[in-house]
Amino acid sequence: MTECCIQEQLTEPGREGPVTVSISRRVKPGMEVAYEAWVSGVIEAAASFGGHQGSNVLRPGPATQNRYVLIYRFDSFQNCDAWEQSDLRKSWLTKLGSMVEGEAEVQRGTGLEFWFDLPELPVNKHPSPHKMALVLISVVYVLVIALNLILQPVLHDSGLWFRSAVIVIAQVLLMTYLVMPRVTRLLKGWLYK
Repeated sequence: MTECCIQEQLTEPGREGPVTVSISRRVKPGMEVAYEAWVSGVIEAAASFGGHQGSNVLRPGPATQNRYVLIYRFDSFQNCDAWEQSDLRKSWLTKLGSMVEGEAEVQRGTGLEFWFDLPELPVNKHPSPHKMALVLISVVYVLVIALNLILQPVLHDSGLWFRSAVIVIAQVLLMTYLVMPRVTRLLKGWLYK
């Protein structure tokens, strides 16, 4: 990797955006029920930490190479690191004991990749920055225009600050939970080429 490319990836602490961690483990046969109980407990423990934004578990199958995959997200590296270095997490890891075989595979992703996550792809596989920027510009533009047109009758007497806040909140919620998951899946062939 050239120095130019490395410089583009460097960022100041606290400005890296959300951190998504994927931990893949192979569970010993017959230990699936115990492992799933362990996963439920460790997810609940992680949720008690500041900045936790949710967790997902993928059961073994062809897309996960027959491994369980635990995916969790924190709003910043600092909050993710607080969880990962905590005594609570360490005590949960000691409970894994004889449930798993081999080493866990851990992958991390930060920044714009958040909008382009697909659970069946490894966390470190993400589109190039120019493709992410192009998709985000297009989606944001369409959403801003649509929200302005739809909300104009309701917000026409509102001040600029309030109207902008409503549109930004609606846009971010729509992008996060409705639009980007569908757009990413629709454009998957081009984005991840």
